[in-house]
Amino acid sequence: MARVVGRPIRRVEDPRLVSGRGAYVEDFQPAAALYLAFVRSPHPAARVVSIDVRAATTTPGVVTVLTADDIPGAGDVPTMPLPFAKRPPFPPLARGQVMTVGAPIVCVAAESPSVARDAADLIEIEYEPLPSVASAEAALEADAPLVHRELESNLCYRLQREGGDVDRAFAEADTVVRLRVDNPRVAPVPMEPRGIVVVPESGGLTAWVSTQAPHGARFDLANAVGLAQEKMRVVAPDVGGGFGAKSGASPEYVLACYLALEHKRPVKWVASRSEDMQVTTQGRDMVVHVELAAKRDGTLIGLKARNVANMGAHLYSATLIPPTFILNMASGCYRIPNVRVESLAVFTNTPPTGPYRGAGRPEAVMAIERGIDAVARDLGMDPIELRRKNFIGPEQFPYRNALGVEYDSGDYGRALARALELADYPELVRQRDAARAHGELMGIGVSSFVEPSGSPGGETGVVRVEPDGQITLVTGSSSHGQGHETSFAQVLADELRVPPRKIRVVHGDTAQIENGTGTFASRSLILGGGAALEAGRQVIDKARALAAQLLEVTREDVEHVEGGFAVAGAPARRVTWQDVAQHANGDLQAATHYDPKRDVWPFGTHVAVARIDRDTGLVRIEKIIAVDDCGNVVNPLIVEGQVQGGVAQAYGQALCEQVVFDQGGQMLTGSLSDYAFTRSCDMPAMVLGHTTTPTPFNPLGAKGVGEAGTNGCPPAIANAVLDALVPLGITDLDIPFTAARVWEAMQRAERRA
Repeated sequence: MARVVGRPIRRVEDPRLVSGRGAYVEDFQPAAALYLAFVRSPHPAARVVSIDVRAATTTPGVVTVLTADDIPGAGDVPTMPLPFAKRPPFPPLARGQVMTVGAPIVCVAAESPSVARDAADLIEIEYEPLPSVASAEAALEADAPLVHRELESNLCYRLQREGGDVDRAFAEADTVVRLRVDNPRVAPVPMEPRGIVVVPESGGLTAWVSTQAPHGARFDLANAVGLAQEKMRVVAPDVGGGFGAKSGASPEYVLACYLALEHKRPVKWVASRSEDMQVTTQGRDMVVHVELAAKRDGTLIGLKARNVANMGAHLYSATLIPPTFILNMASGCYRIPNVRVESLAVFTNTPPTGPYRGAGRPEAVMAIERGIDAVARDLGMDPIELRRKNFIGPEQFPYRNALGVEYDSGDYGRALARALELADYPELVRQRDAARAHGELMGIGVSSFVEPSGSPGGETGVVRVEPDGQITLVTGSSSHGQGHETSFAQVLADELRVPPRKIRVVHGDTAQIENGTGTFASRSLILGGGAALEAGRQVIDKARALAAQLLEVTREDVEHVEGGFAVAGAPARRVTWQDVAQHANGDLQAATHYDPKRDVWPFGTHVAVARIDRDTGLVRIEKIIAVDDCGNVVNPLIVEGQVQGGVAQAYGQALCEQVVFDQGGQMLTGSLSDYAFTRSCDMPAMVLGHTTTPTPFNPLGAKGVGEAGTNGCPPAIANAVLDALVPLGITDLDIPFTAARVWEAMQRAERRA
């Protein structure tokens, strides 16, 4: 049988989804359900003086109206217990004070969604507005208002890592460049807003949740309402986009579970689009101050990076994680022997942030890649040659960077060369120079990146051979668009030597598999696929012993063949998987937890071509070339789709997307009328390519690719826009490159000239 790993097999999930036969949380309508609506704070910071719920409680169809005083049995919203961070209380309903716009204060449970919403509108709350702060840098000032009054400052944590002799490197440098690189806040805007349906069953709860991590949601929700883990079942049905924002519990989920237990009735809440824009965790919002020290010949000798990250007012489960990534990857693809990195996480009066596709990696890549181009300009060097000169060489892997982090494998020069080849780089340079000679603004930008993928926790897998010979894989990894049902089946099909159509992949249900970690951090194929492979190998070992009994030979005389097992040297004497499964009396399965206990490091080079209209400042990206290396590829079609999706989000981040607050924290982009994001018609031509550098540290030789586009593309666009603006003397401008922002920069440059 020909191998199926490496073939571009179409996703088996797609016909159901594209024909409208998907099943999302909104589609679940349990009988006799209660529906929730919330009264939310209109203020970034305020004391709650009084709450009058009388009109709401007497509304026909309203079952209960809750404030913080009414829910002593509901615990705080769970937060990852990292020892280095301050973790102030996060009650599901505000207790006496609100700290961000959108904070829930009152919960209404009613017989229908419309009754709940109408009753919520009748609730009257008196507020005493308090001073507030929206910017992380402003929140660190000595006179900044405290977000959490019980804390002595707005600093959530400060982490630092250093390697080499940084001070000496900067003292001996021939040139030092300094940049402040702003990564504005962005909203995830999934197709499906967050939602939950909870049904009481047998003394416990079953919850259908739009989540990326069902087992994590089970753990958080059970703990929050005091329920034993075995009494809580979480099912992730079809999930209409996650992008990191659906990885934890939320106040609404905690209250839905609490009310289901209290009233012994199903409870449902699905966010409206405006709610989702306001209260689902947002991403980025980090400012990186970067300094690079170099010798006159372009050798990079030192790096300092100071990351200031906005946590918002409260901590969701994974809010603490994104600012930590720069501590491992600040130096990117480059040999920089002396590095000092500091990351500060800061509370502000804004909605919470959290992982968003890339989750701290894109901010680090943007800082180093903007810095590389700045060094090249300062030294008068070609930015391509500067990168080549300082790349970690392929012969140096595994490579330990100055911060003590080991990269597994790489050939950064080959990815760069392939990207330049696909771009026809010499011709692009000729076109740019010809355009400049005619007064046009055209630029070329390059970004080379490396990122960790995998994340801690490992993954679980169960492979079971059914009596009819069909194979079931149950995985703790949970798909929400990544194509698990196709790619995991490909991995297992080659190992078991059966067609992929004989394999059914089950995921997203804590009742089907005892433990699981979930899907985020570009980890699915590495860990979920690795677990499937290991469990498959164990099943083969068990099946070989059973086949030996059926064939009346020793185990050593049995070989694994296509579709089953045969006697070595006598291939006509054979049994099928069905024969072996029936002989096992329904007990042919294996379970495994796979954890290599280390990340792997995919990489790539992206190239962007930009033109800018002199009269309006409008930026047009003409082409994006993306070459990525994710090790061995299981399904090229899925990899291509993942890169395209990441590039689309990166394009939006670079050119139009930004969650904007006023100085105090009032959100000015709270709806899709105000928040611009990428449309399909906006996307430029994309040329995709890849190189293959397998990792030696997992059995598939695979690395992650889900976040490649959001890592490599934004700096390529930024460097292209700044290259286009070089004739005007503009060397520093932050994303998003809206026409207004670029035009204003051009006007300032004209006034200086």
